[in-house]
Amino acid sequence: MAILIVEDEEHLATGLQFNLEAEGYKTEVAAAGETALEKISSGGEYELLLLDVMLPGIDGFEVAKAIRKAGNFVPILMLTALGRPEDVIQGFEAGADDYLPKPFDLNVLLARVRGLIRRSDWSREIGSSRRRQPLNLNGRIIDLANLRLTNGENVLELTQMEARLLGYFLDNSGRAISRKEMLQGVWGLVADTDTRAIDNFIVRLRKYLEDEPNDPRLLKTVRGVGYRLDLPAE
Repeated sequence: MAILIVEDEEHLATGLQFNLEAEGYKTEVAAAGETALEKISSGGEYELLLLDVMLPGIDGFEVAKAIRKAGNFVPILMLTALGRPEDVIQGFEAGADDYLPKPFDLNVLLARVRGLIRRSDWSREIGSSRRRQPLNLNGRIIDLANLRLTNGENVLELTQMEARLLGYFLDNSGRAISRKEMLQGVWGLVADTDTRAIDNFIVRLRKYLEDEPNDPRLLKTVRGVGYRLDLPAE
């Protein structure tokens, strides 16, 4: 398996390829979003995608959405000059697992790459022993350590961002959490103004957890504040 570098700037793609291979990784390069999707749809298996956003034709956001829609949950690290909180959230909404604004430090990039590939050790990174153990919530088995939610015979693979947000709610169950707190506590972002983009993550979590997503019993809206996860009494 290799790392797929999706980058249209040849000098940057070459530099990334050189440094990653110096670290012992195998790499492939795609100069356009369409090429990346063709490589993946034709059976290419990758342990990580380094995905630029500003690509000719299909941009990186659309590439990520297409990959996730196809049920592929390969880790995606987005690289882009778009560094506003709104852009970062859009990347996560599209299915990215991490987001690194350009210009970036090479050592930081390599650290992010190692962290994303080390998916089996992700439970240690999130820390809480409560989240390391599978949890039965509303008849769903939540296994955040393995990024998985099971509902009967249906098994859903979570993205790291979905799992991280759900874990944050579990660790703060019964307490209203604002959107700004989510941005800071989950994504490590400090936004000057609130953003409604995070609501899309809430919509997805409700589909995963609720019997009636339009009438939530667990993940509730707290008017004027944000959201609250109410765990059923044991």
